[in-house]
Amino acid sequence: MTQSRLLRAADYPRMPWKNGAGSTLEIARDAGDGLDGFGWRLSIADVGESGGFSAFTGYQRVITVLEGAGMRLAVDGQQSRDLTALDAFAFDGDSTVHCELIDGPIRDFNLIYSPQRYAARLQWLRVDGEHKLFSAASTLLLFAAEAGTSLVIDGQASEALGRHDCLHIEASGALAELKLDGKGACCLIELTPRQGMKPIR
Repeated sequence: MTQSRLLRAADYPRMPWKNGAGSTLEIARDAGDGLDGFGWRLSIADVGESGGFSAFTGYQRVITVLEGAGMRLAVDGQQSRDLTALDAFAFDGDSTVHCELIDGPIRDFNLIYSPQRYAARLQWLRVDGEHKLFSAASTLLLFAAEAGTSLVIDGQASEALGRHDCLHIEASGALAELKLDGKGACCLIELTPRQGMKPIR
């Protein structure tokens, strides 16, 4: 049975970074308290100045600039391309990461997950009308960079998402048809527990 909940951006709790250099709006997670114990976590961070990133040992990270001119990351000494709006970039949470802002503060969107516990897929989509796709993921997260997108899964229609709202869906893991409708950029994240692992409720 498919269960869904619409998470509104105005309700996201603010939490400090692990390194104490800033703060994060936490969108959702599967389990755990504070900054530990989760299998996956979704958040938004405001980055006001260049500096180091927190380490998340044992996790994989995927980061996307939402607002601002962008940034460059040095990951274990290797320079990234210029990361601008809606250009996702993945790196190991164990890595030493330094962020250089291109031209002033940014806001970014973060998926952090345990690759030992979950297989993950993240894709940014630009919806203009109806967009149909299929997924067998057990957890689906639809994040709206812009307002106006809604989703129908297994015949159940969501409310329209506002800017930075997120639809969290727990599904059976059977192949399901997803219909996105509306206009604007959104991110679809698909998470499936590794064989023998069950998601923590």
